[in-house]
Amino acid sequence: MEGEVKVSSYGYDGENGPLGWAGLSPNNSACNRGRRQSPIVLNSSIPDATQGPNLSFPTTEEADIENTGTTLTVIVNGTTTFGNKTYMHQQFHFHTPSEHHIEGEYYPLEMHMVHESIDGSFLVLGLLFDLTEDASTTDLLSSVIENIDQVQEPGARSSTGRLDFAELSYSLQTMSLFEYSGSLTTPPCTEGINFLIMKKPMPLNVQTYSALKKVMKFNSRYTQNTPGGINLLEMAASQLGERIFFIELDDAPDLFTCL
Repeated sequence: MEGEVKVSSYGYDGENGPLGWAGLSPNNSACNRGRRQSPIVLNSSIPDATQGPNLSFPTTEEADIENTGTTLTVIVNGTTTFGNKTYMHQQFHFHTPSEHHIEGEYYPLEMHMVHESIDGSFLVLGLLFDLTEDASTTDLLSSVIENIDQVQEPGARSSTGRLDFAELSYSLQTMSLFEYSGSLTTPPCTEGINFLIMKKPMPLNVQTYSALKKVMKFNSRYTQNTPGGINLLEMAASQLGERIFFIELDDAPDLFTCL
């Protein structure tokens, strides 16, 4: 564990929330101008991945877990090969509720595994989690929250339990995935991010979900327009401008009677 944990300057409500991200920094212009923003509603219009990713993650006895003020981030090494390119794993983090929706349905939890290749391109593996009736849960999550009491406050850092990626890797390699080009779901909302989202949710029990939600609170960006469509915030601003224009015309004197 080295250095201080960087606490996020953005948030998920009020002026620091998603509606205001673009105004927090000039670097965030894609948040309200980008045409390929994430997350999105995943449905039959989004293509399936033609192949699964090949993950290489050694079992780790422990890893750093950090509270950034907006999520819990776990720093762990590993690589993923996809599309004849190898990506280095940077970190994985969580969103509650899920950011991506499948056919309009959202899930209690979403995990993003963020990777970067040597050429600077990004790959994000997304896993959705759904609550189970039999109290079963994904083993990796149980290890993540082992010391969650020590990361209750923003800026806190602790360690996870033993992380075994075998179950998760097998699921990602064998199950159906959505694939699309989107953006970071947090500022600066950089585009050109390749997403692979697993269609079938992983198991999550109430105890694990409650422990994560209690720390992270609500940290989910609203779904964006279909990839390639006008940014929803840009659309709203345009429609507002049109309404103001027509209101001003209605309030103006009749120009024709003045001539």
